[in-house]
Amino acid sequence: MRSKKFFKAEQAALVWDVPGLVAGVDEAGRGPLAGPVVAAAVILDDLKPIKGLADSKQLTAKRREKLYDEIRAKALCCSIAHATVEEIDRLNILQATMLAMQRAVQGLRLKPTKVLVDGNRLPALDVLAEAIVSGDALVSAISAASILAKVSRDRMLLELHALHPEFGFDRHKGYGTAQHLQALQMHGALAAHRRSFAPVARALDAAAIVEASRVAAKTP
Repeated sequence: MRSKKFFKAEQAALVWDVPGLVAGVDEAGRGPLAGPVVAAAVILDDLKPIKGLADSKQLTAKRREKLYDEIRAKALCCSIAHATVEEIDRLNILQATMLAMQRAVQGLRLKPTKVLVDGNRLPALDVLAEAIVSGDALVSAISAASILAKVSRDRMLLELHALHPEFGFDRHKGYGTAQHLQALQMHGALAAHRRSFAPVARALDAAAIVEASRVAAKTP
C-alpha cells in the first residue's frame, strides 16, 4: 500500500499537467511615489491571436493603447484590479502588489487551471501558479497583462494630472523624477502620494517643520 505522502506527491504532479485555461498576470506601478499599484490578469484566446504582444515597457504609448483595445476585444476574459495608496502604505508595496494580483485573478470571469505571474513572487491563489522572471517578454498572456495594467494605470495618472497639473503626472506618471521631486518640495504631498516612500516622507517632514515654525512665530 502506498504511503499517504507518496500519493499526494503523485497527485500534485498529475494535476499540474492537466490542460486547461492559462492566465497571465502582471502589474504596473510598484516604483512610483504616487498612485495605486495596478495588476491585470488575462486569458488569451488561441483562436484569436494578437500580433505584437511584448513587455509594455518596450512599446510606445500609442502602440500600448492600440493593443489594449485589441486585448480587451479578443481575450477570452481579462480582469484589472488595483491596491490603493492607503493599502500600499499600510501593507508595504510588495504585499499591496500581491493583493492587486490576487484581486485581478479573482476577477476573471473564467477560472484558469494555471496562472503564470511575471517576476519571482506569487500572490496567494487557489489555483496552481508559477512565477516567471521576465515573463512579460516571454509569455504572451503575461505581455497582454502588462499592457492592460500599464495603460490602466497611466490613465489614472492622467486623471490625477487634470486635478493637479502643477505636478506633471502626465509626463512622469508618478515616478520620482527631478520634476516630481521639485513639485513635492514646492507644493507638498497630495492624498495620492505614498507616504511610506522616503521622498514623500521627507516632503511631509519638511512641510511639518515649516508649519511648526509658522505657528511658533505667531505665538506670543
